[in-house]
Amino acid sequence: MNASSTKQNDMKKAWRRTAWILIVLADIGLLMWGAMAALAPEQLLGPGGGPILPAEYEGFTGYSWSVLISTTPKAAEFMTLVFRMYGSYGVGFSLMAIAIAVTAFRRGDHWAWWALLIGNTLTYVSAMIYDQIARAVGPFELTEYLGLAAVYVALAITIPLKEKK
Repeated sequence: MNASSTKQNDMKKAWRRTAWILIVLADIGLLMWGAMAALAPEQLLGPGGGPILPAEYEGFTGYSWSVLISTTPKAAEFMTLVFRMYGSYGVGFSLMAIAIAVTAFRRGDHWAWWALLIGNTLTYVSAMIYDQIARAVGPFELTEYLGLAAVYVALAITIPLKEKK
C-alpha cells in the first residue's frame, strides 16, 4: 500500500466517523421525541408552546380539544393512546437506526448505508407529512427537517461507490 492510498483510506475513515456521529445525533433526537410521545405526550410541546395533541387535534378538525375531552373523553383517551404508540414506533426505529449506525455503517457495510437511507427517509418524512396534515408545525417539528438533513449529509459523504481494483 502506498502513501497516497493510505492517506485516502484515512480520509475515508474520517468522513465515515463524521457521518455515523451525525446519524447517531439525529436519531438520538428522534429517540428522545419518541420517548416523550410514548411516556408523556401531554408534556410534549407543539406549535405556540402548547401541548402537541391539542394543537394537532385543533389544527386538523378546527374544534377545541377541551370540548372533545368534556364531550367524548374516551375519544381523547384513544387519540392519546394512538399518539403514544406512534412515539413507541419512533423509539423502536431510533434504537435500530442507532445500532446500525454504530456497528455495520461504522464498519462500512453497504447494506447499512441503504438501511439508514430508507429507514430515516420513511420515518422522518412520514412525521413531516403527519405534522403538515394535522396543521401542527412548530419550532420542535422543524427539527425533523434538520435531523433528516443531517442524515442526508452523512450519507452523501459516504456514498458506497464501487471502487476499481
